Amino acid sequence: MGYSTKVQLIARKKSEQWYINFPSAVAQAMEFERGEIVEWSIEDKENLVLHRPNAPARHIKKKLIASTKNSKTSGKKPDSPSTKSEPGSEPNGSP
Repeated sequence: MGYSTKVQLIARKKSEQWYINFPSAVAQAMEFERGEIVEWSIEDKENLVLHRPNAPARHIKKKLIASTKNSKTSGKKPDSPSTKSEPGSEPNGSP
């Protein structure tokens, strides 16, 4: 998903300043900190790469451990109360 933004120019008598702002949703998703130093790299005329030398650590998702083939309960669904029969009883209700 992309977010559009405009390039802004502030022209002064002796200099000019260019600004590129990005939406708050992008800053929050990237977990930027106020005053954080970033580096711009020109990849080509269509791509400008932003590098964060001091980016926070990545969040690692836990992976579920696969059950073993020798497990007796692996992949087995528990019996539902309506289909489970008691010892000595018949499905039609007679003993």
